[in-house]
Amino acid sequence: MSERPNGLTYAQAGVDIDAGAALVERIKPLAKATRRPGAEASLGGFGALFDLKAAGYADPLLVTTTDGVGTKLKVAIETGIHDTVGIDLVAMCVNDLLAQGAEPLMFLDYFATGKLDVEAAATVVAGIAEGCRQANCALVGGETAEMPGMYAEGDYDMAGFCVGAVDRDKVLPRMGDQKPGDLLIGLASSGPHSNGYSLVRRIVERSGLAWDAPAPFEAGKTLAQALLAPTKIYVKTVLPHLKAGRIEGLAHITGGGLIENPPRAIAEGLVPRFDWNAWALPPVFAWLQEVGGVSDHELRRTFNCGVGLMLIVDPHQLPDVLEGLARAEEDAFVIGELAAA
Repeated sequence: MSERPNGLTYAQAGVDIDAGAALVERIKPLAKATRRPGAEASLGGFGALFDLKAAGYADPLLVTTTDGVGTKLKVAIETGIHDTVGIDLVAMCVNDLLAQGAEPLMFLDYFATGKLDVEAAATVVAGIAEGCRQANCALVGGETAEMPGMYAEGDYDMAGFCVGAVDRDKVLPRMGDQKPGDLLIGLASSGPHSNGYSLVRRIVERSGLAWDAPAPFEAGKTLAQALLAPTKIYVKTVLPHLKAGRIEGLAHITGGGLIENPPRAIAEGLVPRFDWNAWALPPVFAWLQEVGGVSDHELRRTFNCGVGLMLIVDPHQLPDVLEGLARAEEDAFVIGELAAA
């Protein structure tokens, strides 16, 4: 091929192939550390294989989820705190799989930016690997896209994709088993998780506080550190109860809060009856409500209000479920019951 002395290069157009290759080398050991039965979690190929038989499934159905982190990323970008949003990305996907009764098996990520900052991107992916470790889910690949002109300097966005499996007789929700009097169990959240951050950012703006100011609701942390607390991953504590058939339905409390999400796990003709006094509103939500002048209804349909996951169980299963969750050091509490519509 002939040389063109005045020819442009991809690097001159703003895309650094060498930086992308460097990032891949940085994250290879992170992915390798997430290996689990059925997946080797190696990077570099055009796709990933998973052996469901090796994972112990007899009559499996595949379940897929995809999600992002939303405008919580703006807080991470503005403060330079990149080590937790990767956990958020995994959590939003794997907790959704639990709502179908499924076990997360493998995870892929998509990371897009205007100019690749290898250090920041590697920190984000390290968080993704940590989330996969918490979920016992193999990080099997992903995609990094450097797109000059699409993003402002320092900005990035990402999406996660997860594949899980559930044996046919364990699929949730089990609508036919649900009845009035079944109990609702709440599993404590770690904060707002990854929802409502457009409102959170408006409230912070109204408060006049800088991101590095002490958090008014959590001692020893800055406002940014407290609000970037990663979404809790419930896989290891809840999965044993799913496999034992103790749970009739499960709702991941994400966008839409405690108003919109629970009905998605509940049979027609039944409604959730919450005892709003059954648990204390965590300080972060009390602060957001007070500073933002947010009504109770708006708070409950925007945020998880301290309940990251809701389980539906028969009253006879309650002791076993609560005892098992307590042994796993999961903060769980009864928040209401099902009633006839």
